[in-house]
Amino acid sequence: MAHGELGDERRGHRGQRARGAADGQFPAQLGVEGPYGGLGPLQGREDAVACAAGSVPWRPLAELTTADIRGGLEGKVVGQIELVRQGVTHLPAHASYTLVTGILAREPLLTGSVASLANGAVEAFVRAAAIELPGRQRVNAVSPTVFEESLDVYGDTFAGFDAVPVARAANAYVKSIEGHRTGQIFRVE
Repeated sequence: MAHGELGDERRGHRGQRARGAADGQFPAQLGVEGPYGGLGPLQGREDAVACAAGSVPWRPLAELTTADIRGGLEGKVVGQIELVRQGVTHLPAHASYTLVTGILAREPLLTGSVASLANGAVEAFVRAAAIELPGRQRVNAVSPTVFEESLDVYGDTFAGFDAVPVARAANAYVKSIEGHRTGQIFRVE
């Protein structure tokens, strides 16, 4: 799946090989089950799934509801786990899964408790799933800081954080997909 700053950059990086939900070629939906699960109809030639999606609420801890927490876990954690779980039986023995987390797993911010929780959960899942995947299947995550291209929207929230060009995160996806490592969190800081 590819959308937003990172999805756009990643699609452009290996355009002949990448397909994304945003362009309608690969209608994957996080957390949706069906004949092919959230992966949508597979063509039989996919050898990698890369996710750059996920949503979480940004609220002060005292204002968070149980629904907010569940929504953040569903929006970022469960959906990505489902892509891997469903792909295990539909993708080839050498398939690669690359998920997305973020710097908040390591450096929390005010109002970002659910984002930190979700990012940390995805990272823990990557390390655990790596030892259970069948064949030579691999799973990794890309964990970027704020993007230079997003500073106009998120700059105040990430005050003091060093921003990186989105192309660096796209390169981390390529490293994960084209490389041979598994259970890794590729930090982009």
